Amino acid sequence: MGRGRQKAKHTKVARELKYFSPETNYGALERELSTGQNDGEDYEDRWADQYGPEPLDEGDELETQQDQNKSA
Repeated sequence: MGRGRQKAKHTKVARELKYFSPETNYGALERELSTGQNDGEDYEDRWADQYGPEPLDEGDELETQQDQNKSA
């Protein structure tokens, strides 16, 4: 396919996508959004077992050591 035909095809597809407006089912959208309400308490990190705990930054370790020295 030549560059002219390819560009014309892409232009046609882009124009169809730009002006395409599907019928929106607002009832289904409302149900979908209302069922997912939670405070994040049920959040489960599905990759936590694979990567383990997040390492501390160097500054975090120093602060932790200083806090331990103060309490001892």
